[in-house]
Amino acid sequence: MSIRFTAQATRGVVAVIIAAGLALGATGCGGGGDSKKPPASPSATKDSGSKPSAQEGKSETPLAELKGPSGLILQVTSADRDSGGFVTVNGDIKNDGSQEVVVPVALRGDETEIIKHGTSLGGATLVDSKGKKRYYVLRDTDGRPLTTTDLTVIQAGQTIPVFMQFPSPPADTAEVTLQLPTFSSGTIKISG
Repeated sequence: MSIRFTAQATRGVVAVIIAAGLALGATGCGGGGDSKKPPASPSATKDSGSKPSAQEGKSETPLAELKGPSGLILQVTSADRDSGGFVTVNGDIKNDGSQEVVVPVALRGDETEIIKHGTSLGGATLVDSKGKKRYYVLRDTDGRPLTTTDLTVIQAGQTIPVFMQFPSPPADTAEVTLQLPTFSSGTIKISG
């Protein structure tokens, strides 16, 4: 075989693989072939109203409200235990003051691994008084905290959805205390 024939054959195989991948991707994005259902029109979604997102939590009233410096408030909207052994705490940080607030650097904690990755809620902990244990925010394989990151300035009246993920306390532990540096502590109930 000549090098020219081998190069042409290789390009042909690559082209077939790419075409097959694109066709498979287009089929996967097609929606499963339910052709009986007409696509939603933009006017239909206008009248349906606002639907809560996963970050907005499950309840209208917060599980806890932690007061911070300069009019900052953390409202915890949910604390869900999942089957993978994690607890995810969702909430909103609100600037209840009349001026913009620089998010305190202390919120990220003082662990070297977390400090390297910028501002976050990496200093948060869950305290299980019953089991006498403290649970720190989880980190990924690069040491980044599994929390909302890049919080810098919060404008007056602005609300920002946040999350923090922790290892799960034992299944029989239903209440824990959430602690966040520079904020008051609050007891929250874990669901799931």
